[in-house]
Parts: sequence; structure tokens; C-alpha cells
Amino acid sequence: MTLDADVPEVLWAPSAARASGTAIAEFARWVGEHRGVELPSDTDYAALHAWSVADLEGFWSAVAEFCGVIWHDRPTAVLGSRAMPGAEWFPGGTLNYAEHALTPGPGRQDTDVAVRFSREDGLERIVTHAELRSAVARARAGLVAAGVGKGDRVVALAPNCVETLVMFLAAASLGAVWSSCSPDFGARAVHDRFAQTEPSVLLAVDGYCYGGKRFDIRKTVTALQEQLPTVRQTVLVPYLDPDATLENTTSWESFTAEEGPLEFVAVPFDHPLWILYSSGTTGLPKGIVHGHGGIVVEHLKALRLHNDLGPGERFFWFTTTGWMMWNLIIGGLLVGCEIVLFDGNPGYPDLGALWALAEKHGVTLFGVSAPFVQSCLKQGLRPKDSYDLSSIRALGSTGSPLSVDGFRWIAEAAGEHIQICSISGGTDVCAAFLGSAPTVPVWMGELSAAALGADVHSFDEQGQDLADEVGELVITQPMPSMPVMFWNDPDGTRLREAYYEDYPGLWRHGDWVRATPRGSYVIYGRSDSTLNRGGVRMGTADFYAVVEGFDEVADSLVIDTTALGAREEGALLCFLVLAPGATLEEVEPRLRKALRSELSPRHVPDRFVLVEAVPRTLNGKKCEVPVKKILAGVDPAKAVSQGALQNPDALTPFLEMAGAR
Repeated sequence: MTLDADVPEVLWAPSAARASGTAIAEFARWVGEHRGVELPSDTDYAALHAWSVADLEGFWSAVAEFCGVIWHDRPTAVLGSRAMPGAEWFPGGTLNYAEHALTPGPGRQDTDVAVRFSREDGLERIVTHAELRSAVARARAGLVAAGVGKGDRVVALAPNCVETLVMFLAAASLGAVWSSCSPDFGARAVHDRFAQTEPSVLLAVDGYCYGGKRFDIRKTVTALQEQLPTVRQTVLVPYLDPDATLENTTSWESFTAEEGPLEFVAVPFDHPLWILYSSGTTGLPKGIVHGHGGIVVEHLKALRLHNDLGPGERFFWFTTTGWMMWNLIIGGLLVGCEIVLFDGNPGYPDLGALWALAEKHGVTLFGVSAPFVQSCLKQGLRPKDSYDLSSIRALGSTGSPLSVDGFRWIAEAAGEHIQICSISGGTDVCAAFLGSAPTVPVWMGELSAAALGADVHSFDEQGQDLADEVGELVITQPMPSMPVMFWNDPDGTRLREAYYEDYPGLWRHGDWVRATPRGSYVIYGRSDSTLNRGGVRMGTADFYAVVEGFDEVADSLVIDTTALGAREEGALLCFLVLAPGATLEEVEPRLRKALRSELSPRHVPDRFVLVEAVPRTLNGKKCEVPVKKILAGVDPAKAVSQGALQNPDALTPFLEMAGAR
């Protein structure tokens, strides 16, 4: 569908002096001087991006050199093979992720702060780089004593805390492979992830706190020990109770008692660094493997160039260890900035908690999710009136599309000085395809630009480029952080099925996107849950923006029950979670009127149905596709893995509806 081509309001734009003083402008000058790349100016982002995708080898080698990649063996080429899947980046090159995070340098001197940790109950720690290096060396010695070496798996059922970071860096220093789950994951969900990897060492905590309550998870740890026969040692961090113990575990204090050398095993560029997981809404979650080198160069590019982070800056993103944003935030160590880690409920004791954290720690880049912004908006918060947010120069948002109202609220309630960095990418690449740059304006409701080195297109079904129309988000050239492989997928079948089947040799991401004439982008939600009514395709994000704009609506889920390839349209159903005191009789007529006028008559639901909660994955995403499958009669066990859900009971009304059919 072609949309209104009117240019939206500019909410933020850098001054010429500010833009020219950024790292990305410095990089543009550097490639002109050292690589002979002629750009109209050091702040012409469109020209820089065009070069970055026209000359992949030149661009990524420049990123590696400019950002200071530490090679042990220098690569023989930049791109040995361009095939997707199977691109071969920096063949012959060896390096180590942990070396980049821990080697002394700007922002990483002994007395420089590395980590600021805060827990919702007030517990805080500040860790210098000298302390971090010492802790990692001790954890590394513990892993060596446990027999862990290159390629072995180390897993963690642990929160976003210092010990988790230390164990990850120790594992990475040895060339071991890391994987983590948040401690609020159920035992089944953790087992489904970790059992695939056959880990040697398990890091666990005694419990966690969330929303003012304390949860002891030692029974879950014991169950995991019984279910993971390859685990040789379980290390217990007394996170809630300093005196906590558990049979058949080694205390963190004992595990890290011995000093050892802080050394770094040189591994090939594509040697596995960590295993992340798909949401696992159907079947076992897929183990997505990223390599040391791909993550190093991608995160250096994203954090140094796109986010302008470096020494003296403070980087925060609300996340758990079960979401890829944890993997990104710890990457702040690569560029010498301080990382701010928070563990707890972002809405406890109220939605001011994270804004207070930003004020207290002088956060520079403040990252949250789009639903968090929406919650603040709905509560009528104006954090700039209650907190000093002058340190925040950029606010990151991800997890789902940020609504136009969300953009407007950030500018009005948090501060017009703040660059709104709405980004879209995925666990699949542990990076963003679309996002922001400090030399590019922010247009209302739009992601400012495609990331450097990301050749992003909007395609129709025939693989033709669309201009200012909604189509499939497709990446037409390889990126270094694309998965090295899926775990337990020896011939690559599952990897190809996930991304490369619809457009052979090209990456189909599964999002609806529109590329604007400005070089900005708009995401419309997942393409496999798209509303296609009367031939008019619309992303679910558009629908939610209207429905959840009502104060009476706490949450919603829209399902187009039309079967794939069906001649007749199925029903369009909207499931609502209403705010306390609201009634369907009162709000439904207004919802219908708003949807008719703001979207189209075709997008007015056939029925509104009240539910207690919207089912969501452990990463907080609405389960649109699984619910659609259940309502279509698919066996629920095949439609969704209940262990992959935050709230499995939320499926009950949908199962009952499917049974009634």
C-alpha cells in the first residue's frame, strides 16, 4: 500500500558543530584520508551508508582498523565468500572478544569505572576496571580448574549482575561458548535451551527479587542439575542471601578463590562466542550461534559510530540476561564507556524507578522498550519535571515498534534535547538493521536510517524493490554478525529455512517495512502476522497504536483468522485487556469509530473479546502467530511451547475458543 508521502515533523536534529564532533564524522574523515573515499561532507550519512554497502570489504576493514580490533593472526582477506548463508568474514584472522573488553586503554585504565550495578531493592556496586580484570582472572582460574577449555559450554541461570558479566568474560577469554537465561524463566524453558548445548559448567543464583518480592530458585537449580548430565560443576552465587547454600554446588567465593593469569585464547573470527535463542514459540527454541569476530566488529560499529559511545559516557539499557540487549549493553566495555546494569522490575515501586536511575548515575544513552514508553505515556508521567535528565543525550527504544504517540511523549515529557533512537533488528544478528545516527535527524514515528553495512530493502513477493510502500524487510548482502550456525544443525537446513527460503540467497527477516524517500524507515510489525483485509496489508503495530491509545485498554492482541491462500476472508478478532473500571460496552463503539477513521473500515474487527492477559514470550513479544495457529485448529503443542511463555495461563481462553470451534 502506498502511504501519505508528507514529511513528518522533525523532533530532533544535531547542530552542525555537534554532528561534526561525533565519532561517525571522525570515521568519515578517516576513510577519506586513509582509504581515499570521497564523501560530500563528514556528516553526509546517506553517502557514507551508500559506500558502506557498495564496498563491503572496504567498509568493514575500515571499521576494524578505525575501532582498533586486536588481531593475533591477521586475516588474509576481508570477505572470503559472499554467499548467504555461508559468508566467510576475515578468513585467517584470530582474536578474542574478552581481550577487547579488558585490555587497558582509553576508558579502561585501572581506576576507570567499568560497571555501575543497581538492584531494585537498593543494592549497588561500582566496579573499576582493575577490579573487573582481577575478578575475571579468578573466575577464569576456576573454569580452568573445572576443565573448561576452547569450545566447551558455560551457561548461567543468573540476573543482570556483576558475577554474570565476570563469568561470561572468563568463559570468552578461554574460547568457551556462553549461554544465559534470566532466573525468572521456568525450569522447562531453561532446560529446553541449555540441554541442547550440553554445558560443562552452570552458574546459578539462589534467587532474585522482582516487584518487591523475593523468589528462591534453588529447587529449579537442583532440577536442572538432574536434567543436565554433562554439567560437571554448578557454581552458586548467594545473590539474595549471603549465607545461601545448596547441595552439590560450589560457592562463588570458593570458585574464585585462586588467582590466575588474565590471558586470552586466540580463536578464529567465526569461533562461537555465545548461543542466543529464538523465542521458541513453536518447538524447541533455536540456538543461534554468533562468532567472536562478528560480534566484536558489529558492536564496535554500533556503539562507537551509531551511538557515539566512548570514554566518559554511561550506557544503560533495561534488559535481562535472556534478551539480546544484555549482550549489547555489555559491549559498552569494548568502546571504553561505563555500563549501567539494573536488575529488577522497571515499574517498581513505580515507573519513575529507571528515570531516577538515569539521574543518579548520569546516564548518557538511556535504553528501554517501546512498551515501557507506552506505559509511562498512559500513566501521564512527565519525568523531566521530576528528575534531572540533562545527562541523557539519546533514548533508545526497541522490542516492538515505537508508536507516533511514543515519539511525541519522549520529546514532550522527557526532553526535546534527547535524540530518539528507535531501533529494529533481532536476536538473529544481535544487532540492529535499522536505527539512528548522531548526524541524522529524528522524524516523528520513523527509524532514522539503515545501519552502516546493512543493505536493507523493502521487497514485494516477486523480490522487487518497493519505494515508499510496505514490503518484506530483506537484507541483500552479508553482515559479519549473521549467525555462524544454528546449534545442532549440522547441514544448515534449519538456518536456511529460517531466513533464506523465500528469497534464495537473501535474508528475509520477517518484518513489514517501508523505506521513505528520506532514507528513514517505518516498521509495521511481523510480516507473518500481518492484517490483510480486502487486499490492504497493514502491520499489527498500526492497529495497536490506535487501540492501545485508549486509556481504557491496558493491552491488546489482534488476529486475522484468514487462512493462508484462502479465497474468503476469516474473522478479524481483537482481544482486549481492559484497565480497572473500564467496560467493553463503553469503549467498543469508540474503538470501532477510531479504527474505521484512522485505519480503514476493513480493519474494524468482527469481534472484540475480553481476556485477562495477552500471552507473551519470555522476551515480552505478543504471541500473534501462535494464537493464530491455535485458532486455526493447529495442535496447541505444535503451535506453541508453553515453556516459552511468560504467562502460559493466558492461552486458556484461546484454547477454549479453538475447542468450541
